[in-house]
Amino acid sequence: MAFGRHPGHICDFLACVAALLAAVFLSGAAFAAGLPVARSVPGGVALVELGPAPQAPSARYEGTPVLVIGDASGWTAVVGIGLDARPGTHRLEVRRGKAPAERIAFEVAPVRYAEQRLKVDPGKVDLSPEDLARYEREREHLAGVMAVHSDEAPRSLRLVQPTPGRRSSSFGLRRVFNDKPRRPHSGMDIAAPVGTPVVAAADGRVIDAGDYFFNGKTIWLDHGSGLLTMYCHLSAIDVRPGDMVSAGERIGAVGATGRVTGPHLHWSVSLNRRMVDPALFLDDEPQR
Repeated sequence: MAFGRHPGHICDFLACVAALLAAVFLSGAAFAAGLPVARSVPGGVALVELGPAPQAPSARYEGTPVLVIGDASGWTAVVGIGLDARPGTHRLEVRRGKAPAERIAFEVAPVRYAEQRLKVDPGKVDLSPEDLARYEREREHLAGVMAVHSDEAPRSLRLVQPTPGRRSSSFGLRRVFNDKPRRPHSGMDIAAPVGTPVVAAADGRVIDAGDYFFNGKTIWLDHGSGLLTMYCHLSAIDVRPGDMVSAGERIGAVGATGRVTGPHLHWSVSLNRRMVDPALFLDDEPQR
């Protein structure tokens, strides 16, 4: 629709320009502050401004603690949005000292992810009673891992790609194994040969390392305040739970363990117990 000379149309045009400039400014400011890219959709990250305060407010989203960063001049809640979240108005519960809790609204927009159909070993889709029992035990254990929430805030919310290689599939893919729908892909796949080093995406503490039915050899790192990363299908694990690691430090090697169609690293980012798009946290172009 073209804008005419009517004053109302001019005001609309100026309002659009102002909104665009504000979005660009906020995006640049977020990047400079080490924040992830804001994308308030299922599987994305919402940056919710909480305003100035002498001390950091606390925030919860659907009962789960949320990362809050900033300083007295302004605080920001960094909210992970689950892939199963419904578009529409969502709310944070925010507490400032001893004041009553307040609810701050933010919007989640709809998004459509692609679909991928894969053929795999039928035993990895239709599980035997023994495999199903193993999966149920592992699922309970991994739910506990994913719920880890340490008090220390991450040094940065910008992450490094944990292994060089082509990002071979997108986060959020609706995956269909042997014509049977499964949960959407909750991470980033990076194609690389077996044995390629895998490094920590950021400073953190190893909170789990094991060999799982679907994920194969897997490492979880805690980066603080509900930000976790997971590294799956490894051929080697070079760390133990409790180890402290630095960004870029080797923790394992690419493999093809668990349910896979070929060697690659499956890398996930969890924020306030929701798997979110790792690409929103990366600084640079894919490493080749």
